[in-house]
Amino acid sequence: MNKINYQKELDRIIERNQRDGVTPRLLLHVCCAPCSSYCLEYLSEYFDITVYYYNPNISPESEYRFRLSEEERYISLRDFKNPVSITDSVYDPREFLDAVRGLEREPEGGKRCEKCFRLRLEASAKKAKELGMDCLTTTLTISPLKNAALLNEIGFELGEKYGVMWLPSDFKKREGYKRSIVLSREYDLYRQNYCGCAFSKINRE
Repeated sequence: MNKINYQKELDRIIERNQRDGVTPRLLLHVCCAPCSSYCLEYLSEYFDITVYYYNPNISPESEYRFRLSEEERYISLRDFKNPVSITDSVYDPREFLDAVRGLEREPEGGKRCEKCFRLRLEASAKKAKELGMDCLTTTLTISPLKNAALLNEIGFELGEKYGVMWLPSDFKKREGYKRSIVLSREYDLYRQNYCGCAFSKINRE
């Protein structure tokens, strides 16, 4: 079975949009400012972006709020080619805890993470449909620790379910992750040392 190059798939979509002279409206699920830094720099050249900050997995609430404020600060500091706005959601960590119940002892990158991906991407697909967006994707594929193939698989499934085009991505490609580190230093962005949930924090410590 051939591995899909999601970056090349994205290239083809962008090239088609440019030929057609369109700037689609993209809902971008964002987990934190450092991960979004490169993604927004890159995608804002070709899309009108609404950032969606939906992360009930993040714990404690003070961490959630600080990451959100850093995302807002980064967006305010950049001069993007196309519009970038942000919307968040009600913080309810019970949504995450209910979704991963019984998987608390799973290792990082296992079934608990898959449940977390699905929870956040499904909420994003619903929001994209609600806002009438043309497409959606997530910054999560920029992380070398995240399974881009799994994220895209879930994304395509949910995009079809909610009638919004899933934009394939693997943002770590073409030095995307390294660029995010450079941008994080340039804009003095807070870089957390754990994914976000209490379980990843315990594993990190």
